[in-house]
Amino acid sequence: KMEFVGIGFGNLLAADRIISVINPDSAPIKRVVTEARAQGLLVDATQGRKTGSVIVCDSGHVVLSYLSPEKLVSGMESGR
Repeated sequence: KMEFVGIGFGNLLAADRIISVINPDSAPIKRVVTEARAQGLLVDATQGRKTGSVIVCDSGHVVLSYLSPEKLVSGMESGR
């Protein structure tokens, strides 16, 4: 059974594909986002809001969410 994680605004991400959930404020993570954008592997699910977390997937995709890492992880732990 595939489980999904809500990443905000009704968007879902397969929980078993997530490698890490990271705070977006550091320079190395900003470079990861820039590189993913250049390679066509960036998915922006913020709907224009400030990025709260950067989610790195096992496929190399990088997903931006407006939810903080704490909220995303608590959603994963509660089975939402």
